[in-house]
Amino acid sequence: MADEVKSQPTGQTEGLGGYQHMRRIVLAVLIVVLFCALLFGQSSFPPNTPVHESIEMFGVLLIFLGIVGRLWSTLYIGGRKSAEVVTGGPYSITRNPLYVFSTVAAAGVGAQIGSFSGIILFALLCAGAFHIVILREERYLKELLGAPYAAYLAAVPRFFPNLRLYQEGDTGSFKPRLLLNTLLDGLVFLVALPAFELIDGMQQSGMLPVWFTLP
Repeated sequence: MADEVKSQPTGQTEGLGGYQHMRRIVLAVLIVVLFCALLFGQSSFPPNTPVHESIEMFGVLLIFLGIVGRLWSTLYIGGRKSAEVVTGGPYSITRNPLYVFSTVAAAGVGAQIGSFSGIILFALLCAGAFHIVILREERYLKELLGAPYAAYLAAVPRFFPNLRLYQEGDTGSFKPRLLLNTLLDGLVFLVALPAFELIDGMQQSGMLPVWFTLP
């Protein structure tokens, strides 16, 4: 719930919109940082080996899982008419499913280096950056939504999902444009696939130097 709320009065919408804009900026900066890191990093597993290729394919699955999860989250949170806490679907198991699934996708990007360490490091970097945004959003939403949100904070974990808490809930009204925007945001992760194949080729040909390797 902390990463989106239902539609608010104008002033409240603008306030929360600032945090949502910050989320997009953080995501964009992270993608640039990760891309730059991969320019000069290489897996200790040689390209075209079974382990290297398996890690990359696992990363592709993580990217798609992240995109689908973000769409699922938007389906529950987007297009609401009144100010209330959303507690159904992904929001019943974690307060920040959009951030969780973005972190999953970032881990998939890290896997494109063909390294187990890349998966872990990229996930930690993304989760750490989002944690700062989440804390600021929570302070804002406590003031905005009051006691219902306080009860939600006490019942549902901030980040790591608790599947035992899952409840279907109600998706409310639906706005296709919100889902489309989320899809377009998520597709940025897919740019990693051809980009990192190109980087692999340039590193193997010597056009790009390799400054470090990851196991």
